[in-house]
Amino acid sequence: MHALILTIHIIVCLMLVGFVLIQHGKGADAGAAFGGGGGGGGASGSLFGSQGSASFLSRTSAILAAIFFMTSLTLAYFSVDRPDKAQSVTQTAPAEQKVEETPADLPELP
Repeated sequence: MHALILTIHIIVCLMLVGFVLIQHGKGADAGAAFGGGGGGGGASGSLFGSQGSASFLSRTSAILAAIFFMTSLTLAYFSVDRPDKAQSVTQTAPAEQKVEETPADLPELP
């Protein structure tokens, strides 16, 4: 189960990065209005239509971000190691520690 969610998480992560990099910035429309854009094709001749590109890419990015968030929380939930019964620190600590003494026949350091 953990491996499946991790695989989905990595795929969604890569897709999210790709969709964010494909999107136009807010300043891209202002540059196109002043003659920029190179070639003059414009957004009306694009694959998604004049307004479809922004809404499709932003909607897809939002859905991928939500899936990424859910898989992150799921992976965090599965990674926690829960004990069967809650215990106190004093109950799990060792009762006494052995101190090893050095033998008396060893010479002392100068």
